[in-house]
Formats: sequence, C-alpha cells, structure tokens
Amino acid sequence: ENRVAGKPLDKFIKVEHKTRMLSLNDAFSYEELYDWEKRIKKLLGFRENVNYFCEIKFDGLAVSLIYENGKFARGATRGDGFVGEDITQNLKMIESIPLSLIRRGVGGEVNLEIPSYLEIRGEALLSKRMLAKLNLFNEKECKPLFANTRNAAAGSLRQLDPELAKERHLDF
Repeated sequence: ENRVAGKPLDKFIKVEHKTRMLSLNDAFSYEELYDWEKRIKKLLGFRENVNYFCEIKFDGLAVSLIYENGKFARGATRGDGFVGEDITQNLKMIESIPLSLIRRGVGGEVNLEIPSYLEIRGEALLSKRMLAKLNLFNEKECKPLFANTRNAAAGSLRQLDPELAKERHLDF
C-alpha cells in the first residue's frame, strides 16, 4: 500500500473506543513512586512484593491504531477516553506506522500469525529537530510558534489536510 494523502477533510468524525483509553500518570520522585505503589497495592489488595516495568514517558499525542486482518483500518485520538476523533488519513502519513502487518516469507507464505482484530495504542511524536524547523518557518511567516513537541504533534495530526501531517515527519 502507498501513503498518498487523500483529499482534505471537512471535519473529523467521532469514534467510540472499544475499551476506554486511559491517560498515563508520571512521577518525578521516588516518594511519588512509593505513594503510587501504596495506592495500587491497597486498590488491588496486594500485600506481597510486585515487580514493575518502567520506561520514560514520551510526550506526544496518545492514539489508537486498529488493524483488521492485518491491514491498518482506523486510527483515532484518545479524546475523552471514551470517544476520540478519526485521524486515520493523517496517521497513514507516519512512516513508522505499518499499513499492513502481513509479512511474507521467501516462498510467499505468510510467516506471522495476525489476529483478525488488533488494537495498538501509543504516542505520535515530533522530534525536537523538527519542532525547531517548524518554529523557524512559523517565525518567518509571522505565525504563532509551537510551545513544545507535544503541541506540535497534536496540531499536526489534528489538521484536516493529511499533506500537512506528512510534511511534519512525525514518528510513532
């Protein structure tokens, strides 16, 4: 499949999430982490030790990608967690989002089992380098500057014209 942008949209269509999209919390100290652990253990009724996996939180726009039979079918913003906006055409412009999950082996056989319905949630991101380029352009054009990479990523994906999203070289 190709990544040719469709015609600009008149508006975004609202879509209901199958499962609520929650927002991630962040912590800035060990004390905040310990307090969080106490709340979780109390909520879940745990008394024993629990293992964790932690990673740096990316500051982008939370999106949901829906694949049907291995093909990218729809992408949406988190919105209020229950209902987001369909930004599929803009997300198709992000090179790191595969349009198809089907992989073929040397003999042409499918070598990866893909469920008929798969939802992937993650962050659409803009690099600091791209933010600097966008703000330099906006400054020359006497347009408002983006405050940070998150605002620029969100603004890029909430454009009605997919070509604008493509020009901003977002990542996922």
